[in-house]
Amino acid sequence: MPKRGDRVAPPPAAGGWDLRFGDAAAVDGWDQLCRQAPGPTLAAWTTLRTDPRRRSERQHPLKGELGIRSIGGRMLDQWQLEVTGAGRIWYAIDDERRVVVLTLASVGHPARTD
Repeated sequence: MPKRGDRVAPPPAAGGWDLRFGDAAAVDGWDQLCRQAPGPTLAAWTTLRTDPRRRSERQHPLKGELGIRSIGGRMLDQWQLEVTGAGRIWYAIDDERRVVVLTLASVGHPARTD
């Protein structure tokens, strides 16, 4: 739940995607990315709000068991967006609700993909 002093997130534009945090660790990681790399993090935010399934060198589905994530009892595809050389965002895509759930945000490369 947001508290006084927290940033205000805009609602999704018509036809856009709503971004939500999956847990407190994703909130903390997002704040670190915003402080360390504000420009690339804003670009990532814009990409996720407009086209979370766009494939590129820096944006792609995760493989294997990391490629599916249970959110609210639903199995969703999980993707990765490379924000910086090491910074990553993992997110699950709920196509039906047009919601992107940030499951990981990190200024460092996640060890689980090494």
